[in-house]
Amino acid sequence: MSASTTAPPAPFSSSFGPVGLVLLAALLWGTTGTAQHFAPANLSPYWVGGLRMAMAALFFIALAAVTDGQNRRPSAPTRWSRLLFCGLCMAVYNLSFFAGVRACGVALGTALAIGSGPIWAGLMQAVVQKRMPSPLWWLGTCTGVSGGVVMALASADAQQLPWLGMALCLLAGMSYAAYALVNQALVLEGQVARVNAWVFGCAALMSLPLAAWLGGPLHISASGWAVVVYLGVVATGVAYLLFSMGLRGMSAATGVALSKAEPITAFALSLLVVGERPAWWAALGLLAVIGGLWIVVKAEREAAA
Repeated sequence: MSASTTAPPAPFSSSFGPVGLVLLAALLWGTTGTAQHFAPANLSPYWVGGLRMAMAALFFIALAAVTDGQNRRPSAPTRWSRLLFCGLCMAVYNLSFFAGVRACGVALGTALAIGSGPIWAGLMQAVVQKRMPSPLWWLGTCTGVSGGVVMALASADAQQLPWLGMALCLLAGMSYAAYALVNQALVLEGQVARVNAWVFGCAALMSLPLAAWLGGPLHISASGWAVVVYLGVVATGVAYLLFSMGLRGMSAATGVALSKAEPITAFALSLLVVGERPAWWAALGLLAVIGGLWIVVKAEREAAA
């Protein structure tokens, strides 16, 4: 991509650093499971996913209205096709993630979905952009993914996993990786808030009808709305704002790999808030996740240098 189409990073982005922005986004994503723990039992996870997309779209629409300035746009056909593709990826990720987690269980389903994302992203970057990540990047990514799986197994009950649920979780990871790869090009060409407003708006329009079909009539209380608003505005809107800003300064594959910091927050909150007590060897997985993240950051710095 030529330098003339690259938007200058925002002041917050340049002062905090791309790696810090993506890690902050991952920490916010890590609160998702704990927030869902407090959702009413009669609130369908499909409705949680659809309403979360709608709340995120409203957040980005409001942000774009406040911060909209000069917005350089590429040619309309290219831009609209990529916006629709990103919206489709986000909708598929959202619904397949919740369906897969329901079939596989929260711990292992999340590990499959989030853990497969960096692998998909590295392969897509190699095929689409002709940029194979370095061996050091693969070492850090595989180390972090392995640590996340260990943490999930330490928290999961022994059960027989259905193949369909596992396939849905892998589809979620692939959809997220494809979103990150294409969204990076969009945020380099246009304003972050406006791009994400279109992406999440498209995702909401695709997700809500499916939520009504799969989740049945919507029954939601005040506490349910509180959970949905938090998930949509903070754990999705603010998190993907930080993630998109971070993608301006790193490869999409590295951005997806750094999202492996999410289990660190989820693990801490499960202990302190939810009161879960996983097996002792979950600490080994936590150390592997931290070590993998450190290796990925080192690989990204070497690539930038």
